[in-house]
Amino acid sequence: MNRRSFIQKSSLLATTLFVSLKAHSFSFLDVDNKISGRITSKGKGVANVVVSDGFNVVQTDSQGNYTIEINPLAKFVWLSTPSGYEFKTESYLAKHYETLAATSKLNFELKSLAQSDDKHNFIIWADPQVKNKKDVEKMMTTSVPDTKRVIKLLGKVPVHGICVGDIVWDNHELFVEYNKAVTEMGIPFFQALGNHDMDYRMGGDETSDKTFQEHYGPTYYSFNRGKAHYVVLDDVRYLGVERTYDGFITQAQLDWLAKDVKFVAKNTLVIICAHIPIHNAVKNNADLYTVLDGFTNVHFMSGHTHYNRNTIKNNIYEHNHGTVCGAWWTGPICEDGTPNGYGVYEVNGTELKWYYQGTGLDRKEQVHIYVDELTGQKRLIANVWNWDPMWKVEYFIDGKAMGNMEQQKGFDPLSVTLFKGDKLPMGRTFAEPKMTEHLFMAHFEPSVKKVKVVATDRFGEQFIVEA
Repeated sequence: MNRRSFIQKSSLLATTLFVSLKAHSFSFLDVDNKISGRITSKGKGVANVVVSDGFNVVQTDSQGNYTIEINPLAKFVWLSTPSGYEFKTESYLAKHYETLAATSKLNFELKSLAQSDDKHNFIIWADPQVKNKKDVEKMMTTSVPDTKRVIKLLGKVPVHGICVGDIVWDNHELFVEYNKAVTEMGIPFFQALGNHDMDYRMGGDETSDKTFQEHYGPTYYSFNRGKAHYVVLDDVRYLGVERTYDGFITQAQLDWLAKDVKFVAKNTLVIICAHIPIHNAVKNNADLYTVLDGFTNVHFMSGHTHYNRNTIKNNIYEHNHGTVCGAWWTGPICEDGTPNGYGVYEVNGTELKWYYQGTGLDRKEQVHIYVDELTGQKRLIANVWNWDPMWKVEYFIDGKAMGNMEQQKGFDPLSVTLFKGDKLPMGRTFAEPKMTEHLFMAHFEPSVKKVKVVATDRFGEQFIVEA
């Protein structure tokens, strides 16, 4: 980007920036490409607020003053919203950033939250992935009202949302419809870039984010709430040929993140959100693990796969979420049998609890079971979609405790019924059952009248289902 790239839309010179921030005192950018200013709340300077252009990262001093050198490649400047302050939004879409404009002075005003945010909740939407108006209608009549219902149940603590990509399915005109969904849900929502949110046939990776950025700003950034530090990354690298991409985190992001986390205590709860699963599908994930070395409480949030899977690698817990759209809006489940849905997370200080919320289901519905007839015996299959190694899955036959069920890889029976074969599901026949490791099985005599499964999660909560 050259100097003329900074001289953009003059209307931006009077806009509100960042987190309830008012910008004023504009002039032409200094010859050394630096921007300086003061961050205040009710007229008093706010110390230690992080400001970044995606390359350089600075903090305000004790009086709220900062100066940042703008990288020639930078497109935005943003604040890493500090804990205790409101998120700046427009129609509930996060607006913590501003496109670079011709100025050397930016003063910002923060607005304090009315309550402590040490306790707060957040929701992860993965892959709404609407392709047409019919998909939009399903999202607006099922996922949106269900999320609103859950938000209400979460009580009066602060709640925000993060969509981890594939907001739309190549049809970028539908970003506007997703935006309406966010407005309807009524909580601040942050967005990550997915492979279907990119522009194709416009060059390489560096130009593939243009439309996304016009709607949602930078593709990587950070913010804070309570004792948690949130990071959104772009781990989709467009390879310049139609829909060809891979999982990769650019060096610019890694360098920025290394600077960003220098201002974060090692025992902070760190939430890193991206589209493609990091633990097994990002080619240079080792470089990310290196940047995070020494942090003791890190969780990754991802989507992309259209199934639910929890993995622990390098002492980092990755939540790879089942999707809002399930198997591309073809039925009530994802390809592994996980219900269409989203993640719900509860933060208390640096402690994190979570559950998976199936769309339209009761919060206690966390297991589906199937009983089928085999030769001379019956088989019980339990799909425990949010399972991780700390769960316990037990079964009872005719009231008698039988111990733990046997974990096996396999296919969810309903997913086979709905998706198996080249003629199913109707309209999107590419969806197929996916083998999953969160299936549990047991065999018993045909004379058994009643079976019960009790699944206990890592937090000691039990989920019971009978047949």
